[in-house]
Amino acid sequence: MEPLKLGNITLPHKAVFGPMAGFTDAPCRRLMAEHGAGFTVSEMVSSRALVYGDHKTVSLLKAEPNGAPYGVQIFGEVPEIMGQAAAAIEQYQFDFLDINMGCPAPKIVSGGAGSKLMLDPDVCGRIVEQVVQNTSRPVTVKMRKGWDADHITAVECAKACEQAGAVLVAVHARTREQMYTPGIDRSIIRKVKEAVHVPVLGNGDIHTAEDALTMMRETGCDGVMIARAALGDPWLFERVNAAIEGLPAPKEPNLQARMNALRRQVEEMVEQKGEFVAMPQARAQTMHYMKGLKGASALRRYCCELSHLEDVDTLIEAVFDQQRRAADADDNREIPFP
Repeated sequence: MEPLKLGNITLPHKAVFGPMAGFTDAPCRRLMAEHGAGFTVSEMVSSRALVYGDHKTVSLLKAEPNGAPYGVQIFGEVPEIMGQAAAAIEQYQFDFLDINMGCPAPKIVSGGAGSKLMLDPDVCGRIVEQVVQNTSRPVTVKMRKGWDADHITAVECAKACEQAGAVLVAVHARTREQMYTPGIDRSIIRKVKEAVHVPVLGNGDIHTAEDALTMMRETGCDGVMIARAALGDPWLFERVNAAIEGLPAPKEPNLQARMNALRRQVEEMVEQKGEFVAMPQARAQTMHYMKGLKGASALRRYCCELSHLEDVDTLIEAVFDQQRRAADADDNREIPFP
């Protein structure tokens, strides 16, 4: 099986971790890479903020060694400013530069960036051209199927990006109008794959190893990008990689392993950002670890109240207590909760 490459970078695996605003900080990226993500990407960073030297924005770029290539993702709608932003961050340690052409958030598209760029393949190409000219790193692009049902432009945009120097294209198989529902249209990923010569990643609705295999089989894509489904379940990368590489399915993590991962992730968040900033963010992160647990709805409510690092230990105690009581079919008592 041919390895997946980003220019001169050979990825360890063909399943990669996609960026998500508010989630893909350094502790989260480290966790995903540790469990087999082929690469990780920073949260979106504003090209204008980088050009103006915004120190808070620059702090998002800090790389943490985690065993997988790491990319910085920038967004913006002006080719020249995107190029200046690429030049402004040459001093930082990262492996590749990713351009966001897929974010559907109103505050991003209202300024003409993110998935709004899908309305103009020519601008997409000029943005990539400017970024390529101003960085020594490989340049990749994350895009969507198009803007709406009347503007399905992924093929045209991908071709423009490739011609301008992009070395890989990731395609989320929904339009901006569709946001995150309904199901994806894998046929658009196949069309992009058939139209360009650079590697193509398929993205959207990959929740299981079988989903990943289906994506690759039906589209011919070179790899898969997984995002939301891996939150709280970084072991998904191990399962997907094994399926793609034809290896036996790995052993599922037990509850202790899941809670150890949760605790370590939040602890690292507090170390890096301080408790005041990290704990509100940790509420969303920890909720994903409750998936599939007995009493998950009650446990998620407690996640929403986390304020201090020690609260995480109380949450973990409640998780174990809940599972023990649920396993006792004769115990119908109200389950105590912190």
